[in-house]
Amino acid sequence: MHPLFKDISSLPTERINPATVDIDVLPTREIVDLLHAEDARVIPAVGAELDHIAAAVDLIVAGFQGGGRLVYVGAGTSGRLGVVDASECPPTFGTPPEMVQGIIAGGSEAMFRSQEGVEDSREAGAAALDEISVSSADVVCGIAASGRTPFVLGALAHARELECKTIFLSTSTRENIRGRGVAVDVLICPQVGPEPIAGSTRMKSGTAQKLVLNMLTTASMVRIGKTYHNVMVDLQLSNGKLEARARRTVMEVCGVEYSEADRALTDCGGHVKTAIVSLIAGVDCAEARARLRRADGHVRAALRDSHADQTSDKQGNHRKREGGA
Repeated sequence: MHPLFKDISSLPTERINPATVDIDVLPTREIVDLLHAEDARVIPAVGAELDHIAAAVDLIVAGFQGGGRLVYVGAGTSGRLGVVDASECPPTFGTPPEMVQGIIAGGSEAMFRSQEGVEDSREAGAAALDEISVSSADVVCGIAASGRTPFVLGALAHARELECKTIFLSTSTRENIRGRGVAVDVLICPQVGPEPIAGSTRMKSGTAQKLVLNMLTTASMVRIGKTYHNVMVDLQLSNGKLEARARRTVMEVCGVEYSEADRALTDCGGHVKTAIVSLIAGVDCAEARARLRRADGHVRAALRDSHADQTSDKQGNHRKREGGA
């Protein structure tokens, strides 16, 4: 018997799904109906983990506030999802590329072509953290649908040796993971059930992981002031679409015409937050920047800055829109 047979056979993701056993003889519409019905199970499974997701966000925020990074570690689909989530933070939230990083077993080549066997080394997972000089200030989040990937478990064990805070995201059961002796600060385990195609964790497991990763970074960025209301206000103007979005954001948030939004953004060096504070508070860009520094980058707090002079009519009108906030 293969040494991994018993181990793999115990995983929820490897079981046969009774709801889809006849999928291979169904017409196309019934196949996609079945897949859709299985996908619908993902949302409540993630919902059952919200307390754990919130606890993970609090760890990440504390890490950011202490100058640390969020580092995702995964293999295969799980690794790709981590890399994708990390790569989308700089254009969306204006973060430096190193603030959220994704490590995938096999390196960059594994993003585009499966690198079989690279996930089987615990030592390689640990070494991958050393390559980016992970320290106790950082938060390391392992991602593994099975809960058993050696590369990920090795990275998490090494992260704990380095006194990092650790998170583990898996669609295996807590009992299965704890039975392997895995110790982390926060364990997130959405129970999505067997995959529609047995063992294909790019399906429901991948969907659940993507939803959780979205929550981890989005909620963390909201907490550290990267949004104003529900609007991205720290985006980088790195392409034409984002330049247009920046102007539209300033127009909508501040209630001004295109020309005024464009002028404010130009005066403020393309920094959306600064332009918003400048326009709403009726102050120049230098004062807007000073307010944002004192407010740790939070626009609402910058607009209520106790060091500020009397606010303009624009600010008063804006507060009315907020219901007196």
